[in-house]
Amino acid sequence: MFPVSVYKMTIAGCPRELPICPINEHMDIAGFVMFGDVEVTEASARALMEKCPEHDVIVTAESKGIPLAYEMARIGCGNYVVARKGIKAYMEDPIHVEVKSITTDHVQKLYLSKADCENLRGKRILIVDDVISTGESLAAIEELIHTIGGQVVGRACVLAEGDAKDREDIIYLEPLPLFFK
Repeated sequence: MFPVSVYKMTIAGCPRELPICPINEHMDIAGFVMFGDVEVTEASARALMEKCPEHDVIVTAESKGIPLAYEMARIGCGNYVVARKGIKAYMEDPIHVEVKSITTDHVQKLYLSKADCENLRGKRILIVDDVISTGESLAAIEELIHTIGGQVVGRACVLAEGDAKDREDIIYLEPLPLFFK
């Protein structure tokens, strides 16, 4: 078995080794997964909250941004919404947009239920995610929010991957390089 290559970095004061994962024949990424990493989730949420504008609701896409959105809402506004990747039985009159992510091999849909839309309408919304890379997921969530009459006041992530580090419209803790072959 070959040793796994890693990218060493510190995230919100927490040293981590991220495995290098192939995306295609031309590029690898450092795999960052917050699931199960309570220390990084809590530290990142605190650090991002210090940088983020006032907001009424946090919105994230299902799934890796959920622990971050929860923790930021817990210590802040107390309200978060998850744009789901599929329609659930409890979702009345859902709306949706399509999104293509760098880490997914097909087009996905993100859904908000009627209740979510009512919760977001007219509110100041902070969009959060674990990583922003191409910005496709971010744009899809923004489209949903604008459709229902919410006001995006900020876009925050733990890591800005690749060229996302140069964006002036996002708040992030650390840059994350892409690895070209």
